[in-house]
Amino acid sequence: SFAYFTIKDRLPQILTRVIDTLHRHKNEFFEEHGEKGVEAEKRAISFLSKLRNELQTDKPVTPLEDELPDAALWNQYLDYQRNLSNGSGEPSWFQSPWLFVECYMYRRIHAALAQNPPIDNFDVFKEGKAQNFFESQEAVITLCTHFQELLKNIKDLDEKQLQEEFFKLLQVSLWGNKCDLSFSAGEDSSQKSGPLQSLENMIPYILVNDMEKLWSILVNAKKRNTEKSNVRVDIILDNAGFELLSDLVLADFLLSSKLADEVHFHGKSIPWYVSDTTKHDFNWTIKQLQSANHMWMSRCGINWEGNLKKGVWVYHDHMFWTLPHDFSSMAEVAPDLYADLQKSNLLLFKGDLNYRKLTGDRKWEYSVPFHQALNKFHPAPLCSLRTLKSDTQVGLKPGQGEQIQASEPEWMVSGKYGIVQFDAAL
Repeated sequence: SFAYFTIKDRLPQILTRVIDTLHRHKNEFFEEHGEKGVEAEKRAISFLSKLRNELQTDKPVTPLEDELPDAALWNQYLDYQRNLSNGSGEPSWFQSPWLFVECYMYRRIHAALAQNPPIDNFDVFKEGKAQNFFESQEAVITLCTHFQELLKNIKDLDEKQLQEEFFKLLQVSLWGNKCDLSFSAGEDSSQKSGPLQSLENMIPYILVNDMEKLWSILVNAKKRNTEKSNVRVDIILDNAGFELLSDLVLADFLLSSKLADEVHFHGKSIPWYVSDTTKHDFNWTIKQLQSANHMWMSRCGINWEGNLKKGVWVYHDHMFWTLPHDFSSMAEVAPDLYADLQKSNLLLFKGDLNYRKLTGDRKWEYSVPFHQALNKFHPAPLCSLRTLKSDTQVGLKPGQGEQIQASEPEWMVSGKYGIVQFDAAL
Protein backbone atom coordinates (compact mmCIF):
# COMPACT_ATOMS: atom_id res chain seq x y z
CA SER A 1 0.00 0.00 0.00
CA PHE A 2 0.99 3.65 -0.27
CA ALA A 3 1.02 3.73 3.54
CA TYR A 4 3.61 0.93 3.60
CA PHE A 5 5.80 2.72 1.07
CA THR A 6 5.57 5.90 3.17
CA ILE A 7 6.61 4.23 6.41
CA LYS A 8 9.25 1.99 4.83
CA ASP A 9 10.92 4.53 2.50
CA ARG A 10 9.82 8.11 3.02
CA LEU A 11 9.93 8.33 6.81
CA PRO A 12 13.48 6.94 7.19
CA GLN A 13 14.60 9.42 4.49
CA ILE A 14 13.06 12.26 6.47
CA LEU A 15 14.78 11.08 9.67
CA THR A 16 18.11 10.84 7.84
CA ARG A 17 17.72 14.43 6.67
CA VAL A 18 16.88 15.60 10.19
CA ILE A 19 20.05 13.90 11.54
CA ASP A 20 22.07 15.44 8.72
CA THR A 21 20.63 18.90 9.46
CA LEU A 22 21.71 18.62 13.11
CA HIS A 23 25.21 17.50 12.03
CA ARG A 24 25.53 20.51 9.74
CA HIS A 25 24.62 22.93 12.53
CA LYS A 26 27.17 21.55 14.97
CA ASN A 27 29.47 24.59 14.67
CA GLU A 28 26.57 26.98 15.08
CA PHE A 29 25.49 25.17 18.27
CA PHE A 30 29.06 25.38 19.54
CA GLU A 31 29.33 29.12 18.77
CA GLU A 32 26.01 29.86 20.48
CA HIS A 33 26.15 27.50 23.44
CA GLY A 34 29.70 26.14 23.70
CA GLU A 35 30.25 22.48 24.66
CA LYS A 36 26.70 22.26 26.02
CA GLY A 37 25.34 22.84 22.51
CA VAL A 38 27.56 20.11 21.01
CA GLU A 39 26.61 17.65 23.76
CA ALA A 40 22.90 18.37 23.19
CA GLU A 41 23.34 17.86 19.44
CA LYS A 42 25.01 14.47 20.06
CA ARG A 43 22.23 13.35 22.39
CA ALA A 44 19.53 14.43 19.91
CA ILE A 45 21.27 12.57 17.05
CA SER A 46 21.63 9.43 19.13
CA PHE A 47 17.92 9.59 20.06
CA LEU A 48 16.94 10.03 16.38
CA SER A 49 19.28 7.26 15.12
CA LYS A 50 17.68 4.89 17.61
CA LEU A 51 14.24 6.01 16.43
CA ARG A 52 15.18 5.36 12.79
CA ASN A 53 16.37 1.87 13.71
CA GLU A 54 13.13 1.11 15.60
CA LEU A 55 11.14 2.22 12.58
CA GLN A 56 13.13 0.26 10.00
CA THR A 57 13.09 -2.96 12.04
CA ASP A 58 9.35 -2.74 12.83
CA LYS A 59 9.80 -2.50 16.60
CA PRO A 60 6.82 -1.80 18.89
CA VAL A 61 5.72 1.82 19.18
CA THR A 62 6.78 2.77 22.70
CA PRO A 63 5.11 5.22 25.11
CA LEU A 64 6.54 8.73 25.25
CA GLU A 65 8.89 9.25 28.17
CA ASP A 66 9.15 13.04 28.07
CA GLU A 67 7.39 15.53 30.30
CA LEU A 68 5.95 17.65 27.49
CA PRO A 69 2.36 18.89 27.97
CA ASP A 70 0.81 16.50 25.43
CA ALA A 71 2.65 13.33 26.53
CA ALA A 72 -0.24 11.98 28.62
CA LEU A 73 -2.71 12.37 25.73
CA TRP A 74 -0.30 10.60 23.39
CA ASN A 75 0.19 7.71 25.78
CA GLN A 76 -3.57 7.35 26.29
CA TYR A 77 -3.92 7.18 22.52
CA LEU A 78 -1.18 4.54 22.38
CA ASP A 79 -3.14 2.47 24.94
CA TYR A 80 -6.22 2.84 22.76
CA GLN A 81 -4.23 1.53 19.74
CA ARG A 82 -2.96 -1.35 21.89
CA ASN A 83 -6.50 -2.37 22.80
CA LEU A 84 -7.50 -2.17 19.14
CA SER A 85 -4.87 -4.67 18.11
CA ASN A 86 -7.02 -7.44 19.72
CA GLY A 87 -4.35 -8.46 22.17
CA SER A 88 -1.99 -9.42 19.35
CA GLY A 89 0.90 -7.81 21.19
CA GLU A 90 2.29 -4.29 20.97
CA PRO A 91 1.36 -2.11 17.98
CA SER A 92 4.51 -1.83 15.83
CA TRP A 93 5.55 0.58 13.06
CA PHE A 94 4.31 -1.55 10.16
CA GLN A 95 1.30 -3.02 11.98
CA SER A 96 -0.38 0.22 13.03
CA PRO A 97 -2.56 2.84 11.33
CA TRP A 98 -0.45 4.99 9.00
CA LEU A 99 -1.75 8.31 10.34
CA PHE A 100 -0.89 7.34 13.91
CA VAL A 101 2.71 6.21 13.32
CA GLU A 102 3.46 9.10 10.98
CA CYS A 103 2.27 11.65 13.56
CA TYR A 104 4.13 9.67 16.23
CA MET A 105 7.42 9.99 14.32
CA TYR A 106 7.14 13.79 14.12
CA ARG A 107 6.26 13.94 17.80
CA ARG A 108 9.40 11.90 18.61
CA ILE A 109 11.53 14.23 16.44
CA HIS A 110 10.15 17.10 18.49
CA ALA A 111 11.02 15.28 21.73
CA ALA A 112 14.61 14.67 20.54
CA LEU A 113 15.14 18.44 20.54
CA ALA A 114 12.75 19.56 23.26
CA GLN A 115 14.47 17.27 25.78
CA ASN A 116 17.92 18.55 24.89
CA PRO A 117 18.40 22.16 25.89
CA PRO A 118 20.04 24.47 24.91
CA ILE A 119 19.06 23.44 21.35
CA ASP A 120 15.46 22.71 22.37
CA ASN A 121 14.01 25.51 20.22
CA PHE A 122 15.82 24.55 17.03
CA ASP A 123 13.42 23.80 14.14
CA VAL A 124 15.07 21.04 12.09
CA PHE A 125 12.78 21.85 9.14
CA LYS A 126 13.26 25.63 9.12
CA GLU A 127 15.87 25.74 6.32
CA GLY A 128 13.73 23.70 3.95
CA LYS A 129 10.72 25.94 4.54
CA ALA A 130 12.78 29.09 3.93
CA GLN A 131 14.31 27.57 0.80
CA ASN A 132 10.85 26.72 -0.55
CA PHE A 133 9.84 30.36 -0.07
CA PHE A 134 12.94 31.77 -1.78
CA GLU A 135 12.80 29.32 -4.67
CA SER A 136 9.18 30.29 -5.30
CA GLN A 137 10.14 33.99 -5.61
CA GLU A 138 8.85 34.49 -9.14
CA ALA A 139 5.50 32.94 -8.29
CA VAL A 140 5.38 35.05 -5.10
CA ILE A 141 6.05 38.26 -7.07
CA THR A 142 3.43 37.35 -9.69
CA LEU A 143 0.78 36.68 -7.05
CA CYS A 144 1.55 39.79 -4.96
CA THR A 145 1.52 41.94 -8.10
CA HIS A 146 -1.77 40.49 -9.33
CA PHE A 147 -3.32 41.04 -5.93
CA GLN A 148 -2.11 44.62 -5.43
CA GLU A 149 -3.31 45.53 -8.95
CA LEU A 150 -6.67 43.96 -8.09
CA LEU A 151 -6.93 46.04 -4.89
CA LYS A 152 -6.67 49.29 -6.88
CA ASN A 153 -10.12 48.82 -8.36
CA ILE A 154 -11.72 46.24 -6.04
CA LYS A 155 -14.38 48.78 -5.00
CA ASP A 156 -15.57 49.05 -8.61
CA LEU A 157 -16.04 45.31 -9.19
CA ASP A 158 -19.59 44.02 -9.47
CA GLU A 159 -20.67 40.79 -7.77
CA LYS A 160 -19.88 38.60 -10.81
CA GLN A 161 -16.32 40.02 -11.10
CA LEU A 162 -15.73 39.64 -7.37
CA GLN A 163 -16.87 36.03 -7.59
CA GLU A 164 -14.43 35.39 -10.47
CA GLU A 165 -11.54 36.80 -8.44
CA PHE A 166 -12.58 34.79 -5.40
CA PHE A 167 -12.60 31.58 -7.47
CA LYS A 168 -9.22 32.45 -8.96
CA LEU A 169 -7.56 32.97 -5.55
CA LEU A 170 -9.25 29.88 -4.12
CA GLN A 171 -7.70 27.83 -6.92
CA VAL A 172 -4.26 29.38 -6.36
CA SER A 173 -4.58 28.40 -2.69
CA LEU A 174 -5.73 24.90 -3.71
CA TRP A 175 -2.86 24.25 -6.14
CA GLY A 176 -0.41 25.94 -3.75
CA ASN A 177 -0.97 22.79 -1.70
CA LYS A 178 1.27 20.91 -4.15
CA CYS A 179 4.28 22.56 -2.46
CA ASP A 180 4.60 19.95 0.25
CA LEU A 181 7.99 18.92 1.62
CA SER A 182 6.89 15.87 3.62
CA PHE A 183 5.46 14.43 0.39
CA SER A 184 8.74 14.90 -1.47
CA ALA A 185 10.66 13.76 1.67
CA GLY A 186 12.21 17.24 1.79
CA GLU A 187 13.22 17.45 -1.88
CA ASP A 188 12.59 20.72 -3.70
CA SER A 189 8.86 21.32 -4.13
CA SER A 190 8.77 25.05 -4.74
CA GLN A 191 6.29 26.80 -7.02
CA LYS A 192 8.26 27.56 -10.17
CA SER A 193 5.57 28.47 -12.70
CA GLY A 194 3.25 31.48 -12.63
CA PRO A 195 0.39 30.51 -10.31
CA LEU A 196 -2.34 32.25 -12.31
CA GLN A 197 -1.69 31.33 -15.95
CA SER A 198 -2.73 27.70 -15.93
CA LEU A 199 -5.84 27.85 -13.70
CA GLU A 200 -8.29 27.45 -16.58
CA ASN A 201 -6.53 24.26 -17.74
CA MET A 202 -6.53 22.84 -14.21
CA ILE A 203 -10.31 23.00 -13.69
CA PRO A 204 -10.86 19.45 -15.05
CA TYR A 205 -8.51 18.15 -12.34
CA ILE A 206 -10.72 19.48 -9.53
CA LEU A 207 -12.67 16.29 -8.79
CA VAL A 208 -15.14 17.92 -6.38
CA ASN A 209 -15.70 21.60 -7.05
CA ASP A 210 -17.90 23.32 -4.46
CA MET A 211 -16.59 26.85 -5.06
CA GLU A 212 -20.13 28.11 -5.78
CA LYS A 213 -21.27 26.88 -2.36
CA LEU A 214 -18.44 28.74 -0.62
CA TRP A 215 -19.37 31.90 -2.47
CA SER A 216 -23.03 31.68 -1.51
CA ILE A 217 -22.27 30.96 2.15
CA LEU A 218 -20.10 34.09 2.37
CA VAL A 219 -22.51 36.28 0.45
CA ASN A 220 -25.43 35.11 2.58
CA ALA A 221 -23.49 35.58 5.81
CA LYS A 222 -22.79 39.13 4.68
CA LYS A 223 -26.47 39.80 3.95
CA ARG A 224 -27.63 38.35 7.28
CA ASN A 225 -24.88 40.17 9.08
CA THR A 226 -26.11 42.87 11.44
CA GLU A 227 -23.94 45.61 12.85
CA LYS A 228 -23.16 43.49 15.88
CA SER A 229 -21.80 40.26 14.43
CA ASN A 230 -18.72 39.90 12.26
CA VAL A 231 -18.35 37.42 9.43
CA ARG A 232 -15.45 35.20 10.44
CA VAL A 233 -13.48 32.82 8.25
CA ASP A 234 -10.94 30.37 9.69
CA ILE A 235 -8.09 28.89 7.66
CA ILE A 236 -6.51 25.76 9.11
CA LEU A 237 -3.09 26.07 7.53
CA ASP A 238 -0.92 23.45 5.92
CA ASN A 239 2.51 24.18 4.39
CA ALA A 240 4.72 27.22 4.86
CA GLY A 241 6.41 28.69 1.75
CA PHE A 242 4.36 29.42 -1.37
CA GLU A 243 1.23 27.71 -0.08
CA LEU A 244 1.12 29.94 2.99
CA LEU A 245 1.53 33.01 0.78
CA SER A 246 -1.43 31.89 -1.36
CA ASP A 247 -3.51 31.49 1.83
CA LEU A 248 -2.56 34.98 3.03
CA VAL A 249 -3.54 36.52 -0.30
CA LEU A 250 -6.90 34.72 -0.15
CA ALA A 251 -7.41 35.96 3.42
CA ASP A 252 -6.60 39.55 2.43
CA PHE A 253 -9.01 39.30 -0.49
CA LEU A 254 -11.81 38.17 1.86
CA LEU A 255 -11.28 41.30 3.98
CA SER A 256 -10.71 43.73 1.10
CA SER A 257 -13.82 42.54 -0.75
CA LYS A 258 -15.79 42.75 2.52
CA LEU A 259 -16.76 39.07 2.23
CA ALA A 260 -15.31 38.62 5.74
CA ASP A 261 -14.59 40.94 8.66
CA GLU A 262 -11.97 38.81 10.34
CA VAL A 263 -9.78 35.86 9.40
CA HIS A 264 -8.35 33.44 11.95
CA PHE A 265 -5.35 31.28 11.04
CA HIS A 266 -4.54 28.00 12.77
CA GLY A 267 -0.97 26.69 12.61
CA LYS A 268 1.09 24.03 14.35
CA SER A 269 2.58 24.60 17.81
CA ILE A 270 5.66 22.47 17.00
CA PRO A 271 7.59 21.71 13.77
CA TRP A 272 5.45 19.15 11.96
CA TYR A 273 5.33 17.11 8.73
CA VAL A 274 8.48 18.83 7.42
CA SER A 275 6.84 21.92 5.94
CA ASP A 276 3.80 22.69 8.12
CA THR A 277 3.40 26.29 9.24
CA THR A 278 4.38 27.30 12.78
CA LYS A 279 3.98 30.73 14.36
CA HIS A 280 7.61 31.46 13.56
CA ASP A 281 7.05 30.60 9.85
CA PHE A 282 3.92 32.75 9.76
CA ASN A 283 5.66 35.82 11.20
CA TRP A 284 8.87 35.18 9.25
CA THR A 285 6.96 35.10 5.93
CA ILE A 286 5.29 38.45 6.62
CA LYS A 287 8.66 39.97 7.66
CA GLN A 288 10.32 38.65 4.47
CA LEU A 289 7.65 40.29 2.37
CA GLN A 290 7.88 43.58 4.28
CA SER A 291 11.61 43.84 3.72
CA ALA A 292 11.53 42.65 0.08
CA ASN A 293 12.91 45.09 -2.47
CA HIS A 294 9.87 44.49 -4.66
CA MET A 295 7.18 47.14 -4.28
CA TRP A 296 4.13 44.87 -4.29
CA MET A 297 5.70 42.19 -2.11
CA SER A 298 6.59 44.73 0.55
CA ARG A 299 3.14 46.33 0.27
CA CYS A 300 1.57 42.94 1.02
CA GLY A 301 3.87 42.43 4.01
CA ILE A 302 3.17 45.90 5.43
CA ASN A 303 -0.61 45.51 5.01
CA TRP A 304 -0.59 42.07 6.59
CA GLU A 305 1.42 43.22 9.59
CA GLY A 306 -1.26 45.93 9.88
CA ASN A 307 -4.06 43.32 9.77
CA LEU A 308 -2.45 41.49 12.70
CA LYS A 309 -2.01 44.71 14.69
CA LYS A 310 -5.64 45.72 14.07
CA GLY A 311 -6.81 42.27 15.13
CA VAL A 312 -8.69 41.55 11.88
CA TRP A 313 -6.19 38.73 11.36
CA VAL A 314 -5.57 36.44 14.32
CA TYR A 315 -3.03 33.61 14.49
CA HIS A 316 -3.68 30.65 16.82
CA ASP A 317 -1.90 27.42 17.50
CA HIS A 318 -3.34 24.61 19.56
CA MET A 319 -1.78 21.37 20.74
CA PHE A 320 -4.66 19.38 19.22
CA TRP A 321 -3.42 19.93 15.63
CA THR A 322 -0.30 17.87 16.43
CA LEU A 323 -2.04 15.00 18.22
CA PRO A 324 -2.77 11.73 16.37
CA HIS A 325 -6.55 12.04 16.85
CA ASP A 326 -9.11 12.35 14.07
CA PHE A 327 -11.05 15.60 14.12
CA SER A 328 -14.18 13.67 15.12
CA SER A 329 -12.70 13.45 18.63
CA MET A 330 -11.91 17.18 18.87
CA ALA A 331 -15.09 18.03 20.81
CA GLU A 332 -14.05 15.54 23.48
CA VAL A 333 -10.23 15.96 23.48
CA ALA A 334 -10.06 19.73 22.86
CA PRO A 335 -13.47 21.23 23.69
CA ASP A 336 -11.96 24.74 23.86
CA LEU A 337 -10.76 24.52 20.25
CA TYR A 338 -14.06 23.05 19.06
CA ALA A 339 -15.98 25.87 20.77
CA ASP A 340 -13.72 28.44 19.11
CA LEU A 341 -14.28 26.94 15.64
CA GLN A 342 -18.05 27.04 16.26
CA LYS A 343 -17.81 30.86 16.16
CA SER A 344 -16.75 30.74 12.52
CA ASN A 345 -18.95 31.24 9.44
CA LEU A 346 -16.63 29.09 7.33
CA LEU A 347 -13.68 26.80 8.06
CA LEU A 348 -11.16 26.20 5.27
CA PHE A 349 -9.02 23.11 5.92
CA LYS A 350 -5.87 23.18 3.80
CA GLY A 351 -4.09 20.10 2.60
CA ASP A 352 -3.84 16.38 2.80
CA LEU A 353 -3.14 15.75 6.49
CA ASN A 354 -6.19 17.80 7.48
CA TYR A 355 -8.29 15.80 5.00
CA ARG A 356 -7.03 12.53 6.42
CA LYS A 357 -7.97 13.70 9.91
CA LEU A 358 -11.36 14.99 8.73
CA THR A 359 -12.25 11.60 7.23
CA GLY A 360 -10.51 9.38 9.80
CA ASP A 361 -7.96 8.32 7.13
CA ARG A 362 -10.02 5.27 6.24
CA LYS A 363 -10.18 3.30 3.03
CA TRP A 364 -13.62 4.63 2.16
CA GLU A 365 -15.60 3.82 -0.96
CA TYR A 366 -15.09 6.85 -3.21
CA SER A 367 -18.80 7.66 -3.31
CA VAL A 368 -19.37 7.75 0.47
CA PRO A 369 -20.76 11.24 1.27
CA PHE A 370 -18.25 13.68 2.79
CA HIS A 371 -20.76 14.47 5.56
CA GLN A 372 -20.82 10.81 6.59
CA ALA A 373 -17.02 10.46 6.58
CA LEU A 374 -16.73 13.49 8.88
CA ASN A 375 -18.25 11.29 11.60
CA LYS A 376 -20.19 14.07 13.39
CA PHE A 377 -17.38 16.64 13.16
CA HIS A 378 -19.47 19.73 12.30
CA PRO A 379 -18.40 22.80 14.32
CA ALA A 380 -19.32 25.12 11.42
CA PRO A 381 -19.69 24.99 7.63
CA LEU A 382 -16.37 23.63 6.40
CA CYS A 383 -14.44 23.04 3.23
CA SER A 384 -11.36 21.01 2.38
CA LEU A 385 -8.92 22.51 -0.15
CA ARG A 386 -6.52 19.71 -0.93
CA THR A 387 -4.43 18.17 -3.68
CA LEU A 388 -4.54 14.37 -3.44
CA LYS A 389 -1.35 12.92 -1.94
CA SER A 390 -2.73 9.98 0.03
CA ASP A 391 -5.24 7.29 -0.79
CA THR A 392 -8.31 8.55 1.04
CA GLN A 393 -11.05 10.23 -0.94
CA VAL A 394 -14.82 10.47 -0.47
CA GLY A 395 -17.74 12.37 -1.98
CA LEU A 396 -17.08 11.46 -5.61
CA LYS A 397 -19.83 10.72 -8.13
CA PRO A 398 -20.56 7.00 -8.60
CA GLY A 399 -17.93 5.53 -10.91
CA GLN A 400 -15.79 8.69 -10.98
CA GLY A 401 -12.91 7.27 -8.92
CA GLU A 402 -12.97 3.91 -10.68
CA GLN A 403 -12.87 5.61 -14.08
CA ILE A 404 -9.72 7.62 -13.21
CA GLN A 405 -8.18 4.57 -11.53
CA ALA A 406 -8.45 2.61 -14.78
CA SER A 407 -6.22 5.04 -16.69
CA GLU A 408 -4.12 6.47 -13.82
CA PRO A 409 -3.41 3.98 -11.02
CA GLU A 410 -1.43 6.65 -9.10
CA TRP A 411 -4.17 9.32 -9.25
CA MET A 412 -4.73 9.45 -5.49
CA VAL A 413 -1.13 10.09 -4.54
CA SER A 414 0.36 12.12 -7.39
CA GLY A 415 -0.78 15.60 -6.34
CA LYS A 416 -2.23 16.07 -9.85
CA TYR A 417 -5.87 16.13 -8.73
CA GLY A 418 -7.52 18.46 -6.24
CA ILE A 419 -10.81 19.01 -4.42
CA VAL A 420 -12.75 21.97 -3.07
CA GLN A 421 -15.13 19.91 -0.94
CA PHE A 422 -17.78 21.57 1.18
CA ASP A 423 -19.99 20.39 4.04
CA ALA A 424 -22.75 22.61 5.39
CA ALA A 425 -22.58 21.21 8.95
CA LEU A 426 -26.33 21.01 9.44
